[in-house]
Amino acid sequence: MRILVTGASGLLGLNLSLGMIETHTIVGVDRNKLTGTPFEIVKADLLEAGACSRLIDEVQPDAIIHTAANANVDACESDPEGARLLNAEFPGQLAELCAQRGVRMIHISTDAVFDGTKDSIYTENDSPNPLSIYARTKLDGENAVLSGNSAAVVARVNFFGWSLSGGRSLSEFFFNHLRAGKPCNGFTDVWFCTMFVGDLADTLVSMLEKNLSGLYHVVGSEALTKYDFGVRIARQFGFDEKLIRPISVEASGLTAKRSRKLRLSVHKLSTDLGLEIPGVSTGIQKFYTQYAQGYPQKMRSYQQV
Repeated sequence: MRILVTGASGLLGLNLSLGMIETHTIVGVDRNKLTGTPFEIVKADLLEAGACSRLIDEVQPDAIIHTAANANVDACESDPEGARLLNAEFPGQLAELCAQRGVRMIHISTDAVFDGTKDSIYTENDSPNPLSIYARTKLDGENAVLSGNSAAVVARVNFFGWSLSGGRSLSEFFFNHLRAGKPCNGFTDVWFCTMFVGDLADTLVSMLEKNLSGLYHVVGSEALTKYDFGVRIARQFGFDEKLIRPISVEASGLTAKRSRKLRLSVHKLSTDLGLEIPGVSTGIQKFYTQYAQGYPQKMRSYQQV
């Protein structure tokens, strides 16, 4: 399968592209962050008029996995118009182009479309209630994709792993602080179902191969607090878990509102794929194994200086 990956320098985009080069032909879209990658790179500004149409004509992909977004929650608060263009408007335009050209599409969304006030598990049938500009624009993007292309997949995700810069994921946040012996905060009242990015990449490609369509929760099968996640990272790497301060998100001083209880059901995904969805424990082990094998250094070697 020939897969076009937007946001190829991002945490998901780069891990997915590197992970799939043995089994699929990957073409990554990047503006100016990557060099020397073992997959083809096309330089493009997705928001430039006509750029996406030209890109599809040039690459002729069988499928597009659209990971590009403004995912900086607090930055979206200060630039709502930019967030709207990239997170809401563009995905709808891309979905329509894919429908017209017969190209399959997976659009990456977020678990943050929910407000996190539900005590039980969220399913795909639950009504979202986004709290931040980031979450609102991502929900608008979901709706634009599904209304413009009924064959597309919208995947609500939460994931962790190694990134190009070394500081994009929560796992790297804990790793960097704990390795340096620096105290850091872990929220005891924010629950999530995070998935290792390598497992997420495998799952997304399996969804393409199975020809799935519609809305799916593509997250880990286990819910835990962000504090507990940090403690597990510490224990896996042999760091001092006492450096993690258990605090409430209300005491964090973050700009945008965060949802507290994002426990998402993966029953629909597991049933339709016929697979057991990985949990966070095995994911943290894989995160550690990659570190031991020098994967973070390899990733950084692709960074444009």
